[in-house]
Amino acid sequence: MTNSWVNWAGDQHCAPASIATPRTVDEVAEVLGRAGDAGQIVRVAGAGHSFTDTVLTDGVLLDLANLNRVLDVDADTGRVRVEAGITLNAASNALHEHGLAFPNLGDIDVQTVAGATATATHGTGAALQNLSAALHSIELMLADGSRLELNAETDPEGWRAARVSVGALGVITAATLQLVPSFVLEGVERPVPVDDILADLDSYIDSNQHFEFYMFAHSPLAMTKRNNPVQLLEQPRGKAVDWFADILMSNYTFDALCKLGRWQPRLVPWIHRGAAYAGSYRRQVDRSYRVFASPRLLRFTEMEYAIPREHSAAAIREIKELSTRFDTPMPIEVRWVAPDDAFLSPATGRDTCYIAVHQYRGMAYEPYFRACEAVFDKYDGRPHWGKRHFQTADTLRRRYPDWDRFAEVRRRFDPKGRFSNAYLNRVLGPVD
Repeated sequence: MTNSWVNWAGDQHCAPASIATPRTVDEVAEVLGRAGDAGQIVRVAGAGHSFTDTVLTDGVLLDLANLNRVLDVDADTGRVRVEAGITLNAASNALHEHGLAFPNLGDIDVQTVAGATATATHGTGAALQNLSAALHSIELMLADGSRLELNAETDPEGWRAARVSVGALGVITAATLQLVPSFVLEGVERPVPVDDILADLDSYIDSNQHFEFYMFAHSPLAMTKRNNPVQLLEQPRGKAVDWFADILMSNYTFDALCKLGRWQPRLVPWIHRGAAYAGSYRRQVDRSYRVFASPRLLRFTEMEYAIPREHSAAAIREIKELSTRFDTPMPIEVRWVAPDDAFLSPATGRDTCYIAVHQYRGMAYEPYFRACEAVFDKYDGRPHWGKRHFQTADTLRRRYPDWDRFAEVRRRFDPKGRFSNAYLNRVLGPVD
């Protein structure tokens, strides 16, 4: 029977020679040994939430879903050892029982810890870094089955490369996370005119621990979301309320509107205005991870770019105006993060605004995304490693001050390119 793999969005496929599902680290080493003997490339699949061809291979696809345990918890220091295949949601639920939480999460949490950190997945918060900043140490397995424990002390260069590696250095088998005490968030969603937000943007960003908004090309309104810690007991919403808001309205109803827009593109402006005006005041007080993330059932593809924060308002205006010229029923999402120092983090060295554009499944995305990318390029944009872009190593090298330092670590850890594929060769260049 032919092996096959497809990503969450359903638009990236491959037929690997084999799909391996090891249950122990020793079994991972055995898989790598067999792949080496056969001269096969190895790529690791997380939860399949990347929109690029980052994991595609005709060699060995390694699925770490069975390496999903919490290995050790030190509640005093907040450091937790987990296997690489555990999802953010599973880790959040398990570690809440120990009084610990991620300091920040994105708006979905079904990705694996290894996949989310390797692609620099992020939430929002001008004083908070992307998810890879929660890494304190990682266990990296090289092509020969040897294991390295990487952190700031053992190998400073390797550590800054491995925190955001796009799977180019080896197989992350475990990680030690630096977490924070569990906390309750108050999440407030409210429609606000886009012009009002942009007129006072720094105030919105800096007066909230987590601020983001969605906007539609043809609507003057944006749906803002402000998440802030509060000294209140969690107030979980009833299952019926959750289902109505998160499943029926945000997923099923909007999915139906997107289908309508795909069938009749001339209705997209009406859909935008209706969807924006349908957004109303909503308040949630609950455990942090329940407020950060919500279900995503409708399928789409996505491009997201990180630009310097100082260009936020100008770039947002340009993307909104440009989007009126393309048929997409989907919204534009805007978030902010603090700088970090991982070599390939899109936020390395600068306060960052992330702008994401989307296209509904079955609709042409490339003309729209290429037009948006031209805007992002103008602002020295760096693409999210797990989302669609049209860059190459030649166009990206100048945007990352430590590009060559990452390349040197890559040559040291994977000199034969056993973890490379067409995507990495295109966006990072061949190992040699």
